[in-house]
Amino acid sequence: MKRMKWLIPLLFLIPLCGAAAQQITKFAVIDTTRIYTTFYRDSRSVRDYETKKSRYQQEIQRMSDDVKNLRQQRVDAEAANDTSRAKRLEQSVEKKMSFLLEYSKAKNSELDTLKKRLVSDDDFYSMLYEEIRLIAESDGYSMVLSLHENSSIIWYSSTVDITDKVIRNMTSRQ
Repeated sequence: MKRMKWLIPLLFLIPLCGAAAQQITKFAVIDTTRIYTTFYRDSRSVRDYETKKSRYQQEIQRMSDDVKNLRQQRVDAEAANDTSRAKRLEQSVEKKMSFLLEYSKAKNSELDTLKKRLVSDDDFYSMLYEEIRLIAESDGYSMVLSLHENSSIIWYSSTVDITDKVIRNMTSRQ
């Protein structure tokens, strides 16, 4: 009977010991681009990048509007049975579309190169990764995933996004 007294509490303790021995993996996500933009939004290189990006977007929009206008003129020419004008306009649309696609590719490539240069600032990333390490260790995260460098993240809860916390900590250390 005495054995039964000890056996029952022991049976309840065994699962608790197993649960305590298991380590639950905690993940966090971080938006490094947003941190960089927030942290360096006043820097000249970021302003230059944003200015070029805006200028290129405006130019692409202007060219797109020109193409739409030419397409409408072609539809009007076809409606008026002016086939020669409609053909000329179709050729103009094709040329402008081809140029627009090439221009867009070239400018997007240029912007990507500028953005990579902005993001590859070693001093900044050393500070960023140190801050991520400190937050991850203090909050018990086993892994921190980047939203932009790993496109396999389909969904995440906002409770695991530590971006704002990293920004606050980095700002307070300046």
